[in-house]
Amino acid sequence: MELLDVSLVNWSRAQFTLTAMYHWIFVPLTLGLGIIQAIMETIYYRTGDEKWKKATKFWMTLFGVNFAIGVATGIILEFEFGTNWSNYSWFVGDIFGAPLAIEGILAFFLEATFISIMFFGWNKVGKGFHLTSTWLTIFGATLSAFWILVANAWMQHPVGMEFNPDTVRNEMVDFWAILSPFALNKFFHSVVSSWIVGSLFVLGVSAWFLIKKRETDFAKKSIKVAATFGLVASILTAVSGDGSAYNVAQEQPMKLAAMEGLYNGQKGAGLVAVGILNPDKKAYNDSVDPYLMNITIPKALSFLGYRDFNAFVPGINDILQGGYQTKDGVALSFAERNEKGKIAKKALADYKKAKADKDTVAAAQHKATLKENFDHFGYAYLDSPEQAIPNVPITFYSFHIMVTLGMYFIVLFALFTLLSYVKKYDVGKYKWLLWVALLSIPLGYVASQLGWLVAEVGRQPWAIQDLLPVNVSVSAIAAQSVKITSFLFLALFTTLLIAEIRIMLKQIKKGPHHE
Repeated sequence: MELLDVSLVNWSRAQFTLTAMYHWIFVPLTLGLGIIQAIMETIYYRTGDEKWKKATKFWMTLFGVNFAIGVATGIILEFEFGTNWSNYSWFVGDIFGAPLAIEGILAFFLEATFISIMFFGWNKVGKGFHLTSTWLTIFGATLSAFWILVANAWMQHPVGMEFNPDTVRNEMVDFWAILSPFALNKFFHSVVSSWIVGSLFVLGVSAWFLIKKRETDFAKKSIKVAATFGLVASILTAVSGDGSAYNVAQEQPMKLAAMEGLYNGQKGAGLVAVGILNPDKKAYNDSVDPYLMNITIPKALSFLGYRDFNAFVPGINDILQGGYQTKDGVALSFAERNEKGKIAKKALADYKKAKADKDTVAAAQHKATLKENFDHFGYAYLDSPEQAIPNVPITFYSFHIMVTLGMYFIVLFALFTLLSYVKKYDVGKYKWLLWVALLSIPLGYVASQLGWLVAEVGRQPWAIQDLLPVNVSVSAIAAQSVKITSFLFLALFTTLLIAEIRIMLKQIKKGPHHE
């Protein structure tokens, strides 16, 4: 695995980013809106009130449009691992492919089976079976997300594997290890934050009906469900976000440092509540103050990352220079890890030569050396400490804007929940608040995309944390071909997105109705 053309690496990254971000426009609405429509149908099943059936079928129509386009973009995303990232697929395909295969065999077929009953079985199956089909459809979609997120979490915290120098591949030795606390928390946080997107969508569309003074009973019922569900989802997102920060501190300290713009470690480190980075900060080891201004919550970062108000939180400089105490001992510097990575890389080459020469003694020695240093293997492909630092401004601002939006969502949902449940209030009379809800629909998507920017940009330069940098993960193909297909995908995905928005707007303008 030698360094390839920089333009190929950049275009491969750009294409995957484009596909992933477009795909994630559709996924959170599928997960959130699916639960909301299932809740509404459950109410219909229990009460027999036809108004709830009408509401369920309206939101189900919008769910179906979004679901179909989400599947199309997701399929392209998975194919890119083979076309654009063949080195990555070869190196870890035995492990990474397992959860994706389970997702395709189990989760996709589950949702594909029951979605047809959900849409076309209203007058063909009993109410109970139809309700079960609705819940199983969204369960299948959530299960699909589970296995994909497990695969992504494994990239950030690789476990349950062993490197086979004969095949130059990592092989799974413990399937259950990949269901680590890191993976489970990532799944929970990603899914419950998706519920917020669905809740904001239902809240905003329902607010539009009230602004237009149409279908007011339907709109108020929908707001009551969406606001309550959104409030619960927002609180759960905050709780799971705390768990995510703790896991990142344990397994990806460089990402945590970038999230906070922390260059020099501190005991009892504060969490930045509001901050502006200094654009004059050009090098990690210069004397320039990293902030133009910042307001911190005392000792909160230490508690967030280590459950200890006085814990030492390493900054970017500390991580590169090493020497501080970790749960596994004294942290190695970048130079030390780079050297150990080169030893591992050379040991692999020496092992292959010894095997070819049928020198079993030398092969065993080189294999032992490789195993001893393999945890640092990826550092052999980095030339300088600067390459080990993610983009700090993108990670920092993405994280803090996402957190700010999360707090805003809690307040918004709490207000609508209060107005929906207290009889003396009429939510339809607060026109300014209805406009706020309508205009807040895009903010859910913004927060969701920012979360992925934190997760993915914050772990650069790694495709597999510490083991495989992005710059040696790509396929040996022409950069021009990746560039051309990137523009084709951009045109295709944009067309699909515009089509979805137009179809949805048309359905919303029609309003809920009996079929």
